[in-house]
Amino acid sequence: MAGPAPAAPAVPDLEEALARVAAGAAARDAAPPAFPEDAIGLLERAGALAATVATAGAGLPDHAAEWDLARRVARADGSVGRIVDGHLNGVERVGVLAPPDLAAAEMDAVRAGRRRIGVWGADPAPGEGDPARLTGDGRIDGVKVFCSGAGGVDRALVVARDDRGDARLAYVDLTEDVEVDRGWYRASGLRSSESHRVVFHRARVVAVLGGPGEIVRDPWFPRDAIRTAASWAGIADRAHDAALDALAARGEPDDLAGLAAGRVAAARGTIDRWMDWAAAAARDPRRDLRAASVALRTAVADACRVILDEGVRAAGSRALAGGGDLDRCRRDLDLFLLQHRLEPMLARTGRALIEERRR
Repeated sequence: MAGPAPAAPAVPDLEEALARVAAGAAARDAAPPAFPEDAIGLLERAGALAATVATAGAGLPDHAAEWDLARRVARADGSVGRIVDGHLNGVERVGVLAPPDLAAAEMDAVRAGRRRIGVWGADPAPGEGDPARLTGDGRIDGVKVFCSGAGGVDRALVVARDDRGDARLAYVDLTEDVEVDRGWYRASGLRSSESHRVVFHRARVVAVLGGPGEIVRDPWFPRDAIRTAASWAGIADRAHDAALDALAARGEPDDLAGLAAGRVAAARGTIDRWMDWAAAAARDPRRDLRAASVALRTAVADACRVILDEGVRAAGSRALAGGGDLDRCRRDLDLFLLQHRLEPMLARTGRALIEERRR
């Protein structure tokens, strides 16, 4: 006779889930890269992965709460935060853009813990394969890279070219005809983000969402960008604490240590003020956030680098030798920030400001 069915996993509250994710971050980073199922499962059961479901396609979202969640997850583990960032982005886009029946079914699946979504936009470099393209018969072929969550998400919003060369947003079923190349991603940062090279072998496209260039359409793209900046901020929060802990462990602080600590704290305050401003600005549905999101990301990225540079130089090599929080945060942020080329966008914003004054 069969025994009793195994008990369902306990449902943690969000605070408990975040604490457990944070406690396991070092072990996940030190282990061979693998999808962080333990951490994602905890957050899923705590409801974090459904945070953008309630607002998807219905009214003005609570961006302050959503961005705060992304920041807190990334503080617990930057790699996990990278996956959750993409998932929240994907859930919101599907909820807004998919046909009503598909959107409802997908939102129900997210609520039930049966759907995880990635957003994959990066094309391969020469020699890495042909960029992803839609075949015209409901399928997708080709390659994407930096596919965070690969192997652990079952749907992805994939930027692919159609037969006219336009960039389209394809919602792709990842359960069949998809090859994950785990040998491509060998970075020292974001090791558990599973940001692999993915090859589509005529994989099924569930739907093509929106029109050409949909991935960068307002107001969603600036909001996506600010969500990513919130993830940077979360990693910087942990680096801030790790730097101050390392300085405190050295004993009575001298003036140089005090100056470094002051700069680290000031940089974190800069991040806080920008995120508070963004949350207030996003409450106005008429507000154009595109230029503002570029300025915010630039300021947050600069502040992150101050925290890392000042913290590491003041704490010294001993703080990195054991591979602790400060070392991991530096590796994660170095890679994460490089994935977003802000200088060209900031230059375009600056040129527009100059042209406006010349009129």
